[in-house]
Amino acid sequence: MKNNRREFFKKVGVGTAGLGLAAVVPFSTQANSTSKPAANGGQFLQIGDDIAIANTNSGKVRGYVLNDIYTFLGVPYGADTSGKNRFMPPQKPAPWTEVKPTIWWGNTAPQIMDNRYASPDYSFADHWNYDDLSEDCLKLNVWTPALDGKKRPVLVWLHGGGFTNGNAVEQDGYHGENLSKSGDMVFVSINHRLGPIGFTDLSGVGGSKYADSGNVSQLDIIASLEWVRDNVSNFGGDPGNVTIIGQSGGGAKVTATMAMPAAKGLVHKGVALSGSMLQASNQEYSRTLGEYVMKEAGLTSDTVDKLQDLTWREYLDVANRAMAKMRKDNPLPGFRGGFSPVADGANIPEGEFFSDPNGLASDIPLMICTTFHEWNPTRTSPELEKIDWTGVAEKLNANFGTATDKVIAGYRKDFPEASPADLWAMILSNRKGAVATANAKSTQKAPVYLAWFGWEPELYSGRMKAFHCIDICFWFDNTDRMYTHTGGGDRPRKLSEKMSASLLSFMRTGDPNAGTLPKWTAYSPANGATMILKDNPVLKNKPDGNGLAALPA
Repeated sequence: MKNNRREFFKKVGVGTAGLGLAAVVPFSTQANSTSKPAANGGQFLQIGDDIAIANTNSGKVRGYVLNDIYTFLGVPYGADTSGKNRFMPPQKPAPWTEVKPTIWWGNTAPQIMDNRYASPDYSFADHWNYDDLSEDCLKLNVWTPALDGKKRPVLVWLHGGGFTNGNAVEQDGYHGENLSKSGDMVFVSINHRLGPIGFTDLSGVGGSKYADSGNVSQLDIIASLEWVRDNVSNFGGDPGNVTIIGQSGGGAKVTATMAMPAAKGLVHKGVALSGSMLQASNQEYSRTLGEYVMKEAGLTSDTVDKLQDLTWREYLDVANRAMAKMRKDNPLPGFRGGFSPVADGANIPEGEFFSDPNGLASDIPLMICTTFHEWNPTRTSPELEKIDWTGVAEKLNANFGTATDKVIAGYRKDFPEASPADLWAMILSNRKGAVATANAKSTQKAPVYLAWFGWEPELYSGRMKAFHCIDICFWFDNTDRMYTHTGGGDRPRKLSEKMSASLLSFMRTGDPNAGTLPKWTAYSPANGATMILKDNPVLKNKPDGNGLAALPA
């Protein structure tokens, strides 16, 4: 698999030390450890038999305290999904009686890792950190300031990587410690099933037993939110104030989750970064893809259960071959198809999300952000920085055909100072999808806020621009931790402080106005209000209005 997030997404990393002490500690030796241990001569890590013990409804877990933040990694929220549980809705984890050490990341969901690190430039910049791949992957991580009765706002991170790749700690910028500490909040990140294992719709060939198979990945997300509802109060969090946030494919998971009937009461705010979706896959398509999978595996409806006997790698290879054949036989203009959430009418509704002003998610505020140069072509190709307007038109002709000149003219009117290379990236990274989601959501009573991240790092001779993924570490107070995206230091940190304060305000109240950014007006189709996030943020109405209007429908 090509290591290129343009094909949708990437990988992980995080900066917590690898900690030992993996042996299970007997229940009888534990003390109530809701208070922080005393620091010793500047020591900033505490870990031990009686430190950071928390209750869950499956049993006690033991984490550690790092930089005054209680940290729990790899906490089970669901059972192993292999074997007979493959394609099935998530099950509760088996309860345990001894204290479970939760001091290292849970398994990454199965995915193709071949050539994931093929590009040294992308591997350096995104600083991937992957752990073992396993279907026993329904694990989550928690960062919290205290194990007390305080009701702190809760943030649940849904990672990117499309619906196929990634995990909860894919990049160092995903780390929850800093935001938990600066914002007095509880940060939760999850792993869940992905790709064909999470989205193969076998309901057309396997009957009622497989009715939910096309959406088990999304049902994993629901299960994690149910875990938060039932357990986060033991970690100092408020189950009545939960914000889900995701980037790229994770942003699409946010809007899909908000549209699920099962999410009602579990989700109170949503944040979609560089990705969203307004409609799930047509079930006729997903069931046909399921038939292709069966044919590729040499199975019939009577032997469908044999798919559960394959190893996960064997199954992914079968499913990916089936998908390639279906794409060849059934080309879809503008849509390549694949394994993704399914509009089955039960777990995910048919039609456009947010279409009912009083329907699902009508009371959930939404914040949306994209970046100026999501898919910047010059990032690792210095020669492309010298492209002229004729070259840009030639490059964009494949995207926009006869509308190319009109599109370029529209964006040049909006951004007269932009270079050809810069504008090329902006056009490829247009906000059409984000604006469509904002327009749909604006018909409901809860507000929607729109942002556009344009800050550029002084790295790679200025070619990185405001690329896909760069804004994550700004929202999470991680610009120094994710130095390969920002360079670190005062300049990115100043913007990060403003952005994270706005995120925290949104989590607490549904309103991002924290006094750190200019007055942030709720979006409407009429005003097109967009917060431009640069060194000196500014709110603008329809900042790319001419360019967007020129894009083909």
